[in-house]
Amino acid sequence: MIRLRLERVIKTDTYTIGNLYIDDEFFCNTLEDTCRIVNNDCSMKIYGKTAIPEGIYDIEMLWWEKHKNHYPHIKDVPCFEGILIHGGTTVEDTEGCILIGEQLAEDGKIGNCRVYQDLLNDKIKDEIDVSITIK
Repeated sequence: MIRLRLERVIKTDTYTIGNLYIDDEFFCNTLEDTCRIVNNDCSMKIYGKTAIPEGIYDIEMLWWEKHKNHYPHIKDVPCFEGILIHGGTTVEDTEGCILIGEQLAEDGKIGNCRVYQDLLNDKIKDEIDVSITIK
């Protein structure tokens, strides 16, 4: 059993920076779009520019054909489909997904994504019971 926790700490009109914990230990920073959905009301969602709502979600490893690799897939997210945890540098890389890496000095960007992607995949690839709490 592995529990991820995402705490959103910087919220702007265009991006959200967070801290990702694995079993209560800090793992890395995250980058997402702005969260516009409150109480699962999808009417405020802007496709490709909205972060997923707060909540607790199960995670499974899913093959992503585009990148020929497995990635953590966040299951059963209201108003969304195909939400993954993966690397990227700016909110232009998210489309609702959670990007992982290190927060850079430049606002709204993260780096070293590949390192954290590999570490996260190795950590959860053989686990059956994985979830994420997003706050």
